[in-house]
Amino acid sequence: MTRRQALALMAASAGSLRAQRGGMASRGVKPTPRGKPSGRPFNARFTDVAEQAGLLAPAIYGRPDRVDYIVETTGAGIAFLDYDNDGWLDIFMLSGTRLSGAPPGATNRLYKNNRDGTFTDVTVQAGLTRTGWACGVTVGDYNNDGFDDIFITYWGQNVLYRNNGNGTFTDVTQKAGLLRPLRWGTGCTWIDYDRDGKLDLFVSNYVAFDRKAVPPTGEDANCNWKGIPVNCGPRGLPPESNLLFHNNGDGTFTDVSERAGISKLKGSYGLTAVAADFDDDGWPDIYVAGDSTPALLFHNNHDGTFTEDGLERGIALNDDGQEQAGMGIAVGDYNLDGQLDIFKTHFTEDTPALYQNNGKGNFADVTIRAGLGVETRFICWGTGFADLDNDGYPDVFVATGSVYPEVEKKYPEQPHRTPRFIYRNLGDGKFEELIDQAGPGIAAAHASRGVAFGDFDNDGDVDVLIMNQNEPPSLLRNDVTGGNHWLKVKLEGVKSNRSAIGARVTAHYGGKKQAQEVLAQSSYLSVSDRRLHFGLGPAESADLEIRWPNGNLERIAKAPADRLVVVREGTGIVSSVPFPASRRSLPFPP
Repeated sequence: MTRRQALALMAASAGSLRAQRGGMASRGVKPTPRGKPSGRPFNARFTDVAEQAGLLAPAIYGRPDRVDYIVETTGAGIAFLDYDNDGWLDIFMLSGTRLSGAPPGATNRLYKNNRDGTFTDVTVQAGLTRTGWACGVTVGDYNNDGFDDIFITYWGQNVLYRNNGNGTFTDVTQKAGLLRPLRWGTGCTWIDYDRDGKLDLFVSNYVAFDRKAVPPTGEDANCNWKGIPVNCGPRGLPPESNLLFHNNGDGTFTDVSERAGISKLKGSYGLTAVAADFDDDGWPDIYVAGDSTPALLFHNNHDGTFTEDGLERGIALNDDGQEQAGMGIAVGDYNLDGQLDIFKTHFTEDTPALYQNNGKGNFADVTIRAGLGVETRFICWGTGFADLDNDGYPDVFVATGSVYPEVEKKYPEQPHRTPRFIYRNLGDGKFEELIDQAGPGIAAAHASRGVAFGDFDNDGDVDVLIMNQNEPPSLLRNDVTGGNHWLKVKLEGVKSNRSAIGARVTAHYGGKKQAQEVLAQSSYLSVSDRRLHFGLGPAESADLEIRWPNGNLERIAKAPADRLVVVREGTGIVSSVPFPASRRSLPFPP
């Protein structure tokens, strides 16, 4: 028996046992003992300023007090983007609806950044009003015209919006050849898989959901959680296959899922999708979180085809050889070795997974060794590697929230709304959990899903945007103290795709080395600031090595700290300026 066959058998056996327990994704894992607190001050503090910023509309997603079907539970992603190219991050918020009918205001929303800490809802003017079960979002310039376009997955028909460059968008789904029968699209990401300078599109799908064929809550004895009837799935529901669309360069796409080897893989409940070069060979791969199924890694064969080898590379299962309820994915270089590592969030009563890249895309599960087994209380969703205190070491942020509002009535210790938390990077391969120490925006309880990371107020630190079900979003402003430096890098492709999606930047600073890639989706179905942010600690400059999506290398010496540098492919730095904003200019105090 091969290693792959053995691991697959272990996963199948574990899945069978859990199906007998009712099909829930929890593994009943107890947390590992917490170590002694480091005692180090954490110089980042988060305050939710969404209300003051004008982000008042709730993201409707099912009923707030009861869930009958799984489609009401998954929530949606959220995005930071600069749709008008003014240098300030705008916000795109996805929304669902309700099975009983859409209430007033159930639409996706675009918020324009007013550059003073507030936002204006421009959804109607932009032509983005739409009601339905939106799930995932990816942002990128698919037609290389200099303006970011938006693709959204749905339970229903996915949608491609072309940015017209004048503050408006046009639905070009049909014209682009992306109409498909009813499916439940979830994860999605732009990817230039053949390195031809044009962004292609990958879509992961969840389950084949038919409301008429799925029993509602209370009508199937196998659908229960802690003895309480709950919605059914994903176990027991038919899984979907994934899709890959090739960009033809004329505004249309061709479905190459079968030709590329993407659609032949069956049996996965796919959620978040991340395109990145995990084996450092210069070609983008695709990693897909599987909900109660093994995660998938589609390895790029450099010839237009992919091979799924997540099991062989060590990132399909956990260290015990069991599948987990994969939701969110963070990709970053937590141990500063120049390789991309993976952090994945899971269900309650289970640990997250930290996969350390040992080089050439082979991974080891180091979750317990890194001190990440201490938290198993929450259902975890959006996540990301981000240097929140600018000390030079990427931290991990996690948003949480239950899928069972009914359970809290009987078991108050299982609340529907739960806090966020931070795994603070201690710099020695280990992390420590922070909640109250990181400010009121972290400790606040919500039923959260998608998370995006970016500097909305252009003050040199990483802020956090969160989708909350049936509530307005949270906008966590980060107020960093201390003398640490930072550097932001924005890339503009010329021969490569204009958005530079898939480019890798390795920064050398203060004797450290950190790799980041320009991603088009990560966290949970979400999009973060495409300006790469490096905390530098005490270092006042960084040497940059850039590998563009087409494989070309470019080096920049001593990029100055505390600035945004814009690098154009083949030209070098074309802009290096300090941000114009400061906390003192904001209309509400830090």
